[in-house]
Amino acid sequence: MVWSQLEATPTHVTYLTFTFFLILYALFSLLIRNRLHLLEPPLATIFGIIVGPRGLRILTPYKWGFSDNIVQEFTRIIVGVQCFAIGLELPEHYFTRAGSSIGMLLGPVMMFGWVVCAVFIGLLFKTDISFALVISACLTPTDPVLAASVLSNTQFSSRIPLRTRELLSAESGCNDGVSFPFLYLGLSILTRSAVGGIFKKWFLVTIFYQCTLGTLLGLVIGHTFNRIFKFSLKRDMIGRASYPAFYLLILGVDDFLVAFCDSLGFSYNGNSPFADSKTKLPVIIDLMLNSTLFIFFGTMILWKSFDRLDTITPLRLVGALVLILLFRRIPIVFPAHKLRLIPEIKSTREALFCGHFGPMGVGALFLAIEARAELETGTNIPSPHPPDHLPNDTMVHGLSTLGISIGVYLSRPQGERTPLIGAEREGLHGMVFHDEEQPQEDGSGGHV
Repeated sequence: MVWSQLEATPTHVTYLTFTFFLILYALFSLLIRNRLHLLEPPLATIFGIIVGPRGLRILTPYKWGFSDNIVQEFTRIIVGVQCFAIGLELPEHYFTRAGSSIGMLLGPVMMFGWVVCAVFIGLLFKTDISFALVISACLTPTDPVLAASVLSNTQFSSRIPLRTRELLSAESGCNDGVSFPFLYLGLSILTRSAVGGIFKKWFLVTIFYQCTLGTLLGLVIGHTFNRIFKFSLKRDMIGRASYPAFYLLILGVDDFLVAFCDSLGFSYNGNSPFADSKTKLPVIIDLMLNSTLFIFFGTMILWKSFDRLDTITPLRLVGALVLILLFRRIPIVFPAHKLRLIPEIKSTREALFCGHFGPMGVGALFLAIEARAELETGTNIPSPHPPDHLPNDTMVHGLSTLGISIGVYLSRPQGERTPLIGAEREGLHGMVFHDEEQPQEDGSGGHV
């Protein structure tokens, strides 16, 4: 009788499971982030695997009718909000100062990574080059969600020059939108035979409409709402508690580049209301929304699909992962630094770090569903059935901070080593700080 009154529906079980993880993580967040050098994405993914169909079977999303259109919208909201948040946190006139460096990362670096990934995918999985280009486009952009997890709110991030963090944050904020030309060029090649038709649709729809007009639209929308905000603020018609509502400005916007430019227009000339350090919504977003998504991600990994095709095997997937991490960015970022084509990168160590740092996660999942929808339905609305493969690079880049910290520790002579867990506070060796002011930790795991 007692158990029947509990009515443990899937919704209630989900709430309880997520709450358990969030509370457990919150209780030990400073220990996990600043001493163990771990972040919530890999931990949430592992937790999702444990409570998912392959583990305790507490959460079984697909049995509950959880379809890919829901996943698509969930990832769209999270990536869009994160892109908006990054734009607000960048310093005033940042693109005027670092425009050439951002241009290199969004142009030659992304194009090189796109081609390299396509070559590895085509060779390892024996797929057609057009298919390889589509898959590679999903892996090309730097994920803003994982980038925010690594570059902010941790003791590790304070050991990286602020200039480098701003460069990588700015790249992650806008390259999800810039990756659409790569994705739709591959899709156009795959679905059209006429070269003229491929170029016409790709240039007019993707380059001109989505990228160029999207950028202008985002700047106009953001600046317009900033004027409205200032009008209300000058007349004492808006309170501080209402500021975070402007993060919802991007809801309904169907492009990450528009969302990022929204924030740039909204914070033009230093007019962002979020410059006040008391506004902690980005920290809340990282903990709540992102952790929820990665728990779902862990429960939804289709393990049986890893050996569904003869060319897709666990060994080849691991091989592709290693090759992509080694050759996707480092071989182009390093020589570009030596040729002084990326002025914001000042040293060899910074070039290697920026070359390694290109996490693939939530944005890759969104683009994969977008591509499948275009191929299956001819629209951006996917069929409810899940794809054969979900990207798993979340685990690797989520553990980067731990790996780098251990590597730095072991590289020092025995007598110069500080305790590994939590004592490393100085800047990473080989990176140029120029006496930058280091952020101070607050009690919530953020910075003030």
